[in-house]
Amino acid sequence: MLAWIGRRYLARQQKNGFDLSKMSIIPDNALLPLKRDGLDPVAELGRIRAAEPISKLDLPFGMNGWLVTGYDEAKAVLGKVGEFSSDFTNLVGNAGVTEDQNPGGLGFADPPVHTRLRRLLTPEFTMRRLSRLTPRIDEIVAEQLDAMEKADGPVDLWEAFALPIPSLTICELLGVPYEDRDDFQRLSTARFDLFGGAGASLGAMTESLSYLDEIVKKQREKPGDGLLGMLIKEHGDEIDDRELAGLADGVLTGGLETTASMLALGALVLLKDRELFETVRGDDEAVHKFVEELLRYLTVVQMAFPRFAKEDMEIAGVRIAKGDIVLVSLSVANRDGVLGEDMEKFDATREPTSHLAFGWGIHRCIGAELARMELRTAYPALIRRFPEMRLAVEPEEVGFRKVSIVYGVDALPVLLD
Repeated sequence: MLAWIGRRYLARQQKNGFDLSKMSIIPDNALLPLKRDGLDPVAELGRIRAAEPISKLDLPFGMNGWLVTGYDEAKAVLGKVGEFSSDFTNLVGNAGVTEDQNPGGLGFADPPVHTRLRRLLTPEFTMRRLSRLTPRIDEIVAEQLDAMEKADGPVDLWEAFALPIPSLTICELLGVPYEDRDDFQRLSTARFDLFGGAGASLGAMTESLSYLDEIVKKQREKPGDGLLGMLIKEHGDEIDDRELAGLADGVLTGGLETTASMLALGALVLLKDRELFETVRGDDEAVHKFVEELLRYLTVVQMAFPRFAKEDMEIAGVRIAKGDIVLVSLSVANRDGVLGEDMEKFDATREPTSHLAFGWGIHRCIGAELARMELRTAYPALIRRFPEMRLAVEPEEVGFRKVSIVYGVDALPVLLD
């Protein structure tokens, strides 16, 4: 959220001809929740959690903020629907943010709008509906492995494996026509360069959203069997094109970069500990534990959607005033000792915990089970196909994103044989 506001502010000021090259827009303290040391949140965040699980946070643009790092405190905030708002209108007026920039979807919506939209989406994300994607996910994974096997020399696991699997799965889910899938993947990839600081222009996001608008219009004229088509056929009179595009954008936002980052970072965990290869080659229960522990340990979505206090309140002895913004650090909360012993460590045999990798409460990721399906399919298939796979660079040479809402790598070069 902070990075998003900062980008909007920078873009608006630069259009006005103002040189911001030497100006610090966001205080370093405010960026702390987005920083990591390799796969781990920076140590300072752990110290903050131990001392003050809800601590004062310096925010730009005159906003009064709090950072939540404790697990119990995070659940308390995320579960308070009536006391907090996530509506996009809370951001309007800050750093040049305008109402027309509202991306739509579930993340920046409150009840009753959120309730209505989630009710429409939920049937499409039940295991019964998602199970129809299982054969196609198997095919997508196999196709990427086949392409990797034909490559000469090092392969970038991010580009060849981690990114296309969720991208093509989302195409299948939404019902994007086959002839449009190359464009869809290109646009969706360029869009998320914004979060990783890779220098992509804001125009990539605009083009991507315009493309989704066109997809919705095509589906409205001739509904297919994907999610968009089903929504139109079953609820066409209850939802307009803008809302449909917003939901499609939410699926893209929530399901592409997050799962891609999980696939890449999870592969890195495997490559740094070859004994885990045998775990992932094991039975379904072993793979299930491995994936759940990865989700907790990596928590690639580092912060939940911002919450704005609708009233004065007290949580864990901390007074929060009406209008304050509260940011929940999911990555640090998932390392809290209340979840068990040695939570700073990765343990593939750990019994699954009630982690917050998908959030909590009404804004919990609706596509959580789809992400699990992809991870449980992709990791074993990768290890079975390339049992001798190893990093093509030293572990310390892997390039991680410096400051990012969705944490990940810029590239992951590997040798397959």
